[in-house]
Amino acid sequence: MSDNDEDFAAMFEASIKPKRLEPGQVVEGPIVAISGDVAFVDVGSKGEATIALDELRDADGSLEAGVGDRIQATLVSMSGGLKLSRKLQRGAATARQLEDAFESGLPVEGKVERAVKAGYEVSIARQRAFCPMSHIDVVRHTDPEVHEGRVYTFRILEYQAGGRKFVVSRRAVQEEEQQARAAEVRRTIMVGAVMTGRVVSVRDFGAFVDLGGGVQGLLHISEMEWSRVADVAQVVEPGQEITVKVLRLNDERQQIALGLKQLTADPWSTVPQTYEAGQVRRGRVTRVAEFGAFVELEPGIEGLAHVSTFAPEGQTGSAARQDVRKTVPVGSEIEVVVLEVDAASRRISLSAQAVAAAREAEEVREYTERQDSAEPPSLGSLADKLRGALGTRKR
Repeated sequence: MSDNDEDFAAMFEASIKPKRLEPGQVVEGPIVAISGDVAFVDVGSKGEATIALDELRDADGSLEAGVGDRIQATLVSMSGGLKLSRKLQRGAATARQLEDAFESGLPVEGKVERAVKAGYEVSIARQRAFCPMSHIDVVRHTDPEVHEGRVYTFRILEYQAGGRKFVVSRRAVQEEEQQARAAEVRRTIMVGAVMTGRVVSVRDFGAFVDLGGGVQGLLHISEMEWSRVADVAQVVEPGQEITVKVLRLNDERQQIALGLKQLTADPWSTVPQTYEAGQVRRGRVTRVAEFGAFVELEPGIEGLAHVSTFAPEGQTGSAARQDVRKTVPVGSEIEVVVLEVDAASRRISLSAQAVAAAREAEEVREYTERQDSAEPPSLGSLADKLRGALGTRKR
């Protein structure tokens, strides 16, 4: 046998010989089966390794990998079978493994020991790491001690001199999970979709609603109720869970416009059947402008009474406008006459001055109807009345 033949035989034997596995080693292989809460991975050795299914789920709880998919993981234990993890556990790492985790971006487990100046002391693989205060959580807490004693997953930001400079971040892991969740949520958002979200902040112009994974949409004050909303805080409050409808999407700016009133019937849909010119209606003044007063006739139905319909006879210009503000302050109830209805444009023209004329016209109509329906007296009955009256006078 030649030297070349011997070399080939040695290489062939080495290729089929199972590789020696050690805790902390990064392995790769396909998932061959899933059973219960674990997945079985072929790592090229005798037997198969297991990994908890929770480590294969995304932020939404869905499995990221299935049977046949290849995954990379760290061998964390060989006791009672090969056990894998996609994060470096705090008690199963050496300085070399921590350095590899830093280079590869592998998350590591650590226990928050105590709060120190500007951050926290974290125990990872029998080493002390430092987590800046701003990197312990995406949400800032007023009490720093709330994290003490907790075990979290961290990303290594800096690892030098064998661990003498060891800086970690939990927020980086949270943000990555949030981004993954946000990407999943954005794939489900489309115009017309009805979604449940949580109000995260309330402003004068509306409220921002978290639809999941940190994806926020704006619920503008004009889209909250069919009636005019004066104060957003009277409709929603931070932390409240609400159901909204997606109205518009702007992918370039990643803006989402939401609506709340669209989940209830539009009151304007019945306007053509219930409103007509000449009707006398009672409503509430919602605001007064230079050109007139807006009057809410029912929730969501608002009409405009022009300033000229308020002005007393002979009064025009600024005098008329000032008189309207004094006569019909915001919140007051008044009677108005419907002049014109344009349901398509959502406009109803009203008049306050025409109420008296409308009342008179109604009284005349009712009187005329009564006269028309009354039967004329017979000659006999009229004669009897006359005789009775004459007879009474004779006495």
